[in-house]
Amino acid sequence: MNKILAVNDETCIGCGECSADCPYGLIAMEGDRPVMDDSQAGMCVQCHHCLAICPTGALGIQGRKPSDSLKLPGNRPSAEQLAMLIKGRRTIRRYRSEPVSLEEIDFLLQTVAYAPTGVNNRQVLFTLIEEPRVMEEFRQATYRTLQAKIADGGLPAGMEYLEEAARRANDSGEDTIFRGAPHFLVASSPKDGPSPEVDCHIALSYFELLAASMGLGTVWSGLAKWSLTMIAPELLVKLGIPESHVIGYMMAFGRPAVTYHRTVQRENNNVHRVTHLCLTNNHTPE
Repeated sequence: MNKILAVNDETCIGCGECSADCPYGLIAMEGDRPVMDDSQAGMCVQCHHCLAICPTGALGIQGRKPSDSLKLPGNRPSAEQLAMLIKGRRTIRRYRSEPVSLEEIDFLLQTVAYAPTGVNNRQVLFTLIEEPRVMEEFRQATYRTLQAKIADGGLPAGMEYLEEAARRANDSGEDTIFRGAPHFLVASSPKDGPSPEVDCHIALSYFELLAASMGLGTVWSGLAKWSLTMIAPELLVKLGIPESHVIGYMMAFGRPAVTYHRTVQRENNNVHRVTHLCLTNNHTPE
């Protein structure tokens, strides 16, 4: 018993917080000491809430030591700072050719690993085009494939608007799909996961906000997603994305070639406040 859980008897105060916060109730209290039966190890989703909630840092799990974690008190951004980041974030459609450094990209991706996923499955796969040279090859391959499908009458109904993107790319080299960004990211997750698409969207949202805090720009590439999933899925195979995955979304990113000096102004009127429940009759917001 308790090989999965490491408890420092000298610093453990027996508060029971680790037991109370375990989502699956795998940690029990024997007197004032937390214990976990190793036979239950397979049920642990590795959320590490027990490690994070211990006030004295007395508990480690699965070989993870509390001393290797970052301390939260005094290190959180203020609500005003985070609100400014959210309000000031803009979709960037103009990029400098200078690439983002490998260190910055690694920092982004390592941090985004902390984004929540359904049942803490942590199966979101980031397929990254890191080198601008490879990005340019992929950009050209996308437009060539798109133009060939258009010539063969292969555009799905309702996607005729992509003809304009292909025409601009052919006539002037304008990149309306990837916006000239030097890097590209595809978030995917196994189809049999509990919430594959949502997990991808959450991860990319974290990526976007962290990138904005670093002075980097991002664009949610809807045109790329539609082009690559509905018209040219063979290019996704060439990127090495598993066929067993759901494509959550795609994002291009890089260093902005534009500067915004203030936030926009918006009001959120799309709030329906529930003041009472109508359990017997159908009810829709007015």
